Amino acid sequence: MRARRLRTGLKGWGGVGAMAFACALAVLFALLLPVVRSHGEGTAGTGSQGAAQGRQARAAEECSDPEKQTLSPDGANGPTIEAIRNREGAKRKLIVGVDQNSYRWGYRDPNSGGDAELEGFDIDLVHRIAQDILGDPNAVQFKAIPTDQRIPAIQDGRVDMVVRTMTINCDRLADVAFSAPYFRTGQQLLAPKSSDITGYDGTLAGKKLCTAAGSTALSTLKQDQADGRAAAGADLGTTVPNQLDCLVRLQLGEVDAVVTDGALAASQAAQDPTVELKGDPFTTEYYGVAMKKDADDLVRRVNQILVEWRSDKARGWQHSYEQWLSETMGDDSRKSEPPAPQYRGRS
Repeated sequence: MRARRLRTGLKGWGGVGAMAFACALAVLFALLLPVVRSHGEGTAGTGSQGAAQGRQARAAEECSDPEKQTLSPDGANGPTIEAIRNREGAKRKLIVGVDQNSYRWGYRDPNSGGDAELEGFDIDLVHRIAQDILGDPNAVQFKAIPTDQRIPAIQDGRVDMVVRTMTINCDRLADVAFSAPYFRTGQQLLAPKSSDITGYDGTLAGKKLCTAAGSTALSTLKQDQADGRAAAGADLGTTVPNQLDCLVRLQLGEVDAVVTDGALAASQAAQDPTVELKGDPFTTEYYGVAMKKDADDLVRRVNQILVEWRSDKARGWQHSYEQWLSETMGDDSRKSEPPAPQYRGRS
């Protein structure tokens, strides 16, 4: 599969200089939008880390085809949904963990005027879920969540769900429940156009790579290093809380390349015309909505919403793709469409 040619032009954003402005603006808005952090600034004791690793190891052994490990759709209200619907007054909102720094996914456009509200592909899905559950697409409390805090925010009950370009995988299924997939992507390299890196191959030897802590990119690279595959000679020592921070490190010359989902890398390449995708995606991954493991009714409801969103020709999945992603990923959405959903216990 050849990497899709991307349109790197960005209306109203002028390359590296504008990107610096955008990053500064993101910091400003971070002060306005609640940021979810785990206790102890994202650290955990040795015991809890060991327990988490044990759960993940067991999940990996028991799990195959993680994108099929979800519940069948159902539009009924269960206890989790009723608890959300019974919130009173201004608190009667769906609480959702999102990103506010991923261009075209969940971000604030300074050129949009007004308060530069959150917008993007993931944000469209959040509004769709809120409309179905609460009857109001704007009945949402957004919480900005760093990449490495998505699972703790769900487990601690600080959010009802996370809609944040989150890959479904076996390790995460030990800790959270996922919806059916809503987007297909894969890990890819982002590097300066002048770089001699050609893709996920031997040109990474001796190169400093940046990944987000808690990301599938980091876990994939570590596993490939352990197995002696393509990333064997690369330096994985640079990790950041948020994926956009990797682009800043790349612009400052502190790292040689960024490894992240191709869908996010395409958006970052659109923000900075001095960088580009290198090589083809080297994994296949699917984004899902993450929720608490015991929230079966909410998982089923979200899966029902996804069925309807994908079939809605006027304001559904395809409309959101064309509005937000066609500029960065190309007009042909077929490579990004998730497979037909398959549910646990069903073929």
